[in-house]
Amino acid sequence: MSTAILTGQPVPGSSIEGDLRSLGFDVRVAADAAEAETLLAGVPAEERVALVDARFVGHVHALRLGLTDPRFPLAAIPGAVTAQPAGRQALTRAMARENSAGGGTTLVDSLADRILTALDADGADVHRPELGSLVAAVPADPQARNEARQAVTAVDDEAVRLKSAVKSRDGFFTTYCISPYSRYIARWCARRGLTPNQVTTASLLTALIAAACAATGTRGGFVAAGVLLIASFVLDCTDGQLARYSLQYSTLGAWLDATFDRAKEYAYYAGLALGAARGGGHDDVWALALGAMVLQTCRHVVDFSFNEANHDATANTSPTAALSDKLDSVGWTVWVRRMIVLPIGERWAMIAVLTAATTPRITFYALLIGCAFAATYTTAGRVLRSLTRKARRTDRAARALADLADSGPVAEALARALRRLPAKPPAAARFLVALPGAALLVLAAALEPYGSPLAIAAAALYALTSAAAVALPLKGALDWLVPPLFRAAEYGTLLILAAKADVNGALPAAFGLVAAVAYHHYDTVYRIRGNAGAPPAWLVRSIGGHDGRTLLVTVLAALLTASQFTVALTALAVAVAVVVLVESIRFWVSAGAPAVHDEGEPA
Repeated sequence: MSTAILTGQPVPGSSIEGDLRSLGFDVRVAADAAEAETLLAGVPAEERVALVDARFVGHVHALRLGLTDPRFPLAAIPGAVTAQPAGRQALTRAMARENSAGGGTTLVDSLADRILTALDADGADVHRPELGSLVAAVPADPQARNEARQAVTAVDDEAVRLKSAVKSRDGFFTTYCISPYSRYIARWCARRGLTPNQVTTASLLTALIAAACAATGTRGGFVAAGVLLIASFVLDCTDGQLARYSLQYSTLGAWLDATFDRAKEYAYYAGLALGAARGGGHDDVWALALGAMVLQTCRHVVDFSFNEANHDATANTSPTAALSDKLDSVGWTVWVRRMIVLPIGERWAMIAVLTAATTPRITFYALLIGCAFAATYTTAGRVLRSLTRKARRTDRAARALADLADSGPVAEALARALRRLPAKPPAAARFLVALPGAALLVLAAALEPYGSPLAIAAAALYALTSAAAVALPLKGALDWLVPPLFRAAEYGTLLILAAKADVNGALPAAFGLVAAVAYHHYDTVYRIRGNAGAPPAWLVRSIGGHDGRTLLVTVLAALLTASQFTVALTALAVAVAVVVLVESIRFWVSAGAPAVHDEGEPA
């Protein structure tokens, strides 16, 4: 139960008490600031508490936005301020100082607003939601109150609430083909007490059923799979809209939202590959499925690394960025640019239609071509921005890139040794230091026969150049490319070696291993985005880091037969999946995990 303390002179006919109760607050009334302080002290420390001026006039949704969002310890709108347990100490301190300053009997202006001023003076981080056309005011006289009430009547807060439930930056397909009705599904779910996590789970189950239908290899199964994939995406949009509509944000929901999209997409790839093998043509497209997963994951790492590198960069100037901003001022270019990067809405729609109408091989060819074009477009633009901007990368950005690099014990030991050398590795262009080793590794895997010891030598050189790249902070203009380069080298080597093994089960085993490792990398991203730091060092060391896993796989390919290599990859995939999932679940269900929610459609 949450508690709201009404302060100030009550207004006859005011609906504020009923509005607060409808939002789940237990309402108590304070005659003055001293009594408000007493009531505040009596609210259990584990409960949310709000101070609200009794003269408040505004929309219920304005109160909801200001007083019930679980993501912020302190929040306020005009005439109301609230604190969750993490913000109670700051609120109590501000209240005590207000009373000691002699404001205990003064109710001419809003006590809540005076407390907010005191919180700002203390340097407290108080969230102030964007209200837009919603009204939230404390009128000083009857005329102002009447004007405020008229303003409330003039705006339909339910329409505003529905509109704000939709992300501000969605793709074209999502904006025009899904959101116009999915927001009403979200409201229907809210009115029946369904939670975003339940809808997220339903979306996952629908996608898994779609994958199972695709795995049948029949035309009817492919058609059903396409329809169910779109249904899963509708639910995927609905869960976020439900969270924004009802402000039901949670740590568990953040984890589910962060991981289920990838799980759904990659499970569907596997279903298509199984269906192709079981269909009339007995087509083996596992290499294409794994290639699609590798390309898609590397695209995301490019996005994440670039954003982290420039999260708090100073002197953010670039002619390329200026051109991008200019294009954004022209309406049609915004949609074209959003569509050509093939975000999740457009991508899933394409996959669904092609699954129903064509074959898995054609579906994967189209997906690979589309994703390759999108990756080239976005990466080229970001490289141009990085080369033309004048910015100084911060220590935080360098630390985030080092965490995203996922260096294991081998690279760490080599990096420590390199730092002790009189001649240090070049400080600039860490990406160029890492590039030769990664390129030689992939070339050796591709050009040498399966099991060649030269692949081991290339992996050892890769570990050395990787260590040299991360031995000093990643602050160069293109150093945000280092993590995606490592992902491409590791995943690409696995793909090539499994394909060259040329035995049944090798590519599916590699698919499972890449999926497990990719989950670890996504988990790292969302921890960093939530300011919770990277996964613990023991976890990275226990699964070897990108360098250790690459060395191990090349050694296994050289020492084992193709069939034994397949078994080893399967065992490694299971081991990595168990370790990373157990630690990830422990972290995300803990009270200290961040509630990270996307407000723009990811690629």
